Amino acid sequence: MKTLHIKSEERGQADHGWLKARFMFSFANYYNPEQMSFGTLRVLNDDIIQGGTGFPEHPHANMEIVTVPLSGSLKHVDNMGNSGVISSGEVQVMSAGTGVFHSEFNGSTSEEANICQIWVMPGKNGVEPRYDQLQFSMDKNVLQQIVSPDPNDAGSWIHADAWFNHGVFDKGQTVDYQLHKDTNGLFLFLIEGIVKVGDHEINRRDGFGVWDTDQVTFEIEEEARLLLLEVPMLG
Repeated sequence: MKTLHIKSEERGQADHGWLKARFMFSFANYYNPEQMSFGTLRVLNDDIIQGGTGFPEHPHANMEIVTVPLSGSLKHVDNMGNSGVISSGEVQVMSAGTGVFHSEFNGSTSEEANICQIWVMPGKNGVEPRYDQLQFSMDKNVLQQIVSPDPNDAGSWIHADAWFNHGVFDKGQTVDYQLHKDTNGLFLFLIEGIVKVGDHEINRRDGFGVWDTDQVTFEIEEEARLLLLEVPMLG
């Protein structure tokens, strides 16, 4: 089993006043050759957006984009005719494919929003753009699948052999995760709490990747909120 531990304080950062961002991997003006991606997981940004502000309309193409609000809400508008607000406890999926324009603004004029933005490289370029949004359970001690490659499976779906799971667990719980493919790896973004994997202690907002294994066991040392991202490894 191989591992990659990116501590919270080792992430890139940007402060634009209206936006405070932390980058797990190289992004925008942040470049770290040691933190380019984890397999096909290209972007994992932890954004805090001030009330009444956001990202004006901008384009994307040939990328699977998943947004998980951690607190607050986000208003989305795109050129496919979609418009709505997503809040904590929901996931938004956008397959950019041949190209899409969208904007994202804090759903509140006064309260800040904290969102996790995830980009995964697709298994196939040039697909028809699509949008999806769904709610998931915040019940404790349940690992819930929120994204998969299968439109008929639980959660939403993307054009990649990737599975995303979310869960909130009490101290003392053990979470066993079985990977779907031996060519995939698993990346944990620890939203809250403390978790151990073997001898590795993972703390709040750390990233921890595991590959060359078919199963990972997480020991919950302190009440924790987990986002597990299983993605194909490159090479």
